[in-house]
Amino acid sequence: DSRTIIDHARVEAQNYQFTFQEPISVKSVTQSIGDLALRFGEGVDDAKVMSRPFGVALLVAGHDENGPQLYHADPSGTFTQYRARAIGAGSEGAQTELSDIYHPTASLKEAITQALTVLKQVMEEKLSAVNVQVATVTKDEGFKVLDEEEVKTMIQGL
Repeated sequence: DSRTIIDHARVEAQNYQFTFQEPISVKSVTQSIGDLALRFGEGVDDAKVMSRPFGVALLVAGHDENGPQLYHADPSGTFTQYRARAIGAGSEGAQTELSDIYHPTASLKEAITQALTVLKQVMEEKLSAVNVQVATVTKDEGFKVLDEEEVKTMIQGL
């Protein structure tokens, strides 16, 4: 399901770039993901009909003309913008902690440290560079996955 959604988002972004000669906004690509999820059970004439709804929620992050953006897209097709968001197992506790510690003036390094601290509190197994992956989205570097050594160093610093 997630691959299907990501492939759809990529095609939408490419089509937008080709048509309008500018990058698509994070909100617009998230809206297209929601629209795809809402097409479940619909079919016009010979159009392809999805046999079941998607079973995956996504965090869609990006940087556009409005600055850094983060959206939570759920399987029902709805999406909501957040400054910090947790999804998945243990997300309720993690979201509560994020609400308490997040501040919009935090540096990228502080935000990563806060996120790892929350993960350490809510994860059942010990936090390590093997079971955690950290990615950032910035205006200058775009999407970047931190390597295992960087993550290991950050975890040791907690």
